Amino acid sequence: MSSIPEKQENQKQVLNLNELSKRKVVEHNSLITSIAKMDKTPLKMFELAVSCINTEEPPKDNTVYLSKRDLFAFFKVSDNDKHSRFKKAITTLHKQSIFEIREMNEKRGKYEYQVISPLEKTTWNDYSDILTIKFTSSIMPYLINLKTNFTQYALLDIMELNSKYSIILYKWLSMQYNQYEHYSNKGGRRTEQLEGYCNPEIKVSELRVITDTSLEYKRFTHFETWIIEKPLEEINKHTHFMVTYEKIKKGRNIDSIQFHITKKAQPQELN
Repeated sequence: MSSIPEKQENQKQVLNLNELSKRKVVEHNSLITSIAKMDKTPLKMFELAVSCINTEEPPKDNTVYLSKRDLFAFFKVSDNDKHSRFKKAITTLHKQSIFEIREMNEKRGKYEYQVISPLEKTTWNDYSDILTIKFTSSIMPYLINLKTNFTQYALLDIMELNSKYSIILYKWLSMQYNQYEHYSNKGGRRTEQLEGYCNPEIKVSELRVITDTSLEYKRFTHFETWIIEKPLEEINKHTHFMVTYEKIKKGRNIDSIQFHITKKAQPQELN
């Protein structure tokens, strides 16, 4: 088991809601559009672990330290069975933590694929509050030293989402809207391109890929309910975004979905 310097362990503080609100998650866009082969709880736990990474000072040995109490606060768990549930969730995370990543080879014009297990090891004990999470070397390039093609979003938004599909859709919408904000401030894009970032369009087939539902919800009405409507209800209620959508037909079939993203006014903006 990895040892933690006494000074570092003693300085570890309980994460409160105010601190949670300041946490950010930063991931490469290829990870945003990857297929996450994991359920809601492991996916949220992975996002929490990523939020512990200081992108300016990459963690030594790809390891981050998290308080168990932080974990319980994030998942809003307070029952007597929380420790056994936590252990089960950690085990499930390692069993399910697979990303299928697609990256375009620009020279060949074709995708290249990787299957990555993001976590190497998670350790803890019965006498300390510290949980030690070690990422694999394969996942780290998608989490640190990100100069371009990355997305940043609020951990607090992820905390409130209770569906895997809500999390995946929220991250994809964040990727689009981040580009809108970036180029609105820095320039370098035409008006119609900026409009495309806050009104992004995605083919239904591609949305099925990133939500890992190519073989599920075959009827579009079911797909629309569980992959679009219900996730957007959560996103609109719990995150910084307000999102609507429209269906775009090609012939008699629904070919694409166009989302319309606006950002809610923050409290300081209302004064």
